[in-house]
Amino acid sequence: MRILFLNPVAQLGGAERILLDLIAAVRARAGNEHEMHVMLLDDGPLVAQAERAGADWVHVLPMPAAVASMGESGDAGAVGLAVRGLVASPALVAYVRRLKRAIGEVDPDIIHSNGVKTHVLSRLIVPRGSRAKVVWHVHDLLGQRAVMGKLLRRFAGRTDAAIAISEAVGTDARAVLPRTKVHVVLNGIDVEHFAPGNVDSQWLDHVSLDPVAQRPACSETTSDRVVRAGLVATYARWKGQDQFIDAISRVMRSRSEDATPVRFYIVGGPIYSTAGSQFSREELRARASEAGVASHVSFVEFQADPRDVYRALDVVVHASTRPEPFGRTIAEAMACGRAVVVSRAGGAAELFADGQDALGFEPGNADDLARAVQRLIDDPSLRARLGSAARETAQQRFDRRRMADEVMSVYRNLVGETG
Repeated sequence: MRILFLNPVAQLGGAERILLDLIAAVRARAGNEHEMHVMLLDDGPLVAQAERAGADWVHVLPMPAAVASMGESGDAGAVGLAVRGLVASPALVAYVRRLKRAIGEVDPDIIHSNGVKTHVLSRLIVPRGSRAKVVWHVHDLLGQRAVMGKLLRRFAGRTDAAIAISEAVGTDARAVLPRTKVHVVLNGIDVEHFAPGNVDSQWLDHVSLDPVAQRPACSETTSDRVVRAGLVATYARWKGQDQFIDAISRVMRSRSEDATPVRFYIVGGPIYSTAGSQFSREELRARASEAGVASHVSFVEFQADPRDVYRALDVVVHASTRPEPFGRTIAEAMACGRAVVVSRAGGAAELFADGQDALGFEPGNADDLARAVQRLIDDPSLRARLGSAARETAQQRFDRRRMADEVMSVYRNLVGETG
């Protein structure tokens, strides 16, 4: 089978890392049985990572700047007008022609679209007479994105199937795309890589939480008693960095001078090009200063491989303020045996059993988040118990080999293969 993966960006966000896991797991499971191509509509670190994961070919065909920056920030009506204008623009027409020609040269059996922009384009770029089956990998709750949801419903006519990354996403996708067959395939990760263990010494040579955050060394930092709690996410505004800062303020106001020392980290960065959708680091630093916790919060650059970040943290916080489609950082941190605090909504709520392998809190409630974080800071036995149970859950539910098997089953049904 010849598979072509389409991805709109070449940075390493959650959807891109799922794509890499899928490629690697298919290659590990089937060897050279399948030919895998990746077509990226941007250039960046995903190129080398896709090759390393096992892709046979990686093609880069950069989008026009106007298309690359298209998002849903700002006025919905204005976005709708912009989308209609882009579809009719000479730049997009020329780009679609080039993309269609490139896909025709690959001649795939499956076109696997891995992002909203490639979902939209997939209706326009499948060459006439192609045998290719089009699969949309849906990583978003489309019902939350009114303009894009309507656009996708309009462009879904050429789509043969959709893969949803959680039951929450599947239910939502069936409502937005009523004529499309939707299969739920829970995301998978490399549970052998994301595992409990010491922080890799080579990683520490070039980055550790305190030096990268440009924090001065102090006795508290090197003390065995210090508890480290951190949020690992891109700077998308709904990921909750601002809420985490508010919760930190509440935690620090309640702590006595002789309490267990604690330090907080915000790990990530603004990695996408969609205008207005992300915090800047300056905004978050200002928020920490306004909350009076600037001396307690460290900022660490985005890490392409966050395994050693999780291992260096005692508590990992997921603080999304709107329902999460899945929550990859939750699965990764659980696989590393960490105590995790989860905003219990959307797909994230499906990943854990509250009080058994993680702690949940009410989304958007900084007081509730602060209480959960405070509880874990003060109770090392609870951290250990949750971390151990979290590792077991990850091994049972989040293994990428299971994800690859289920995705390949969808492909085989589409092309009429068995086995």
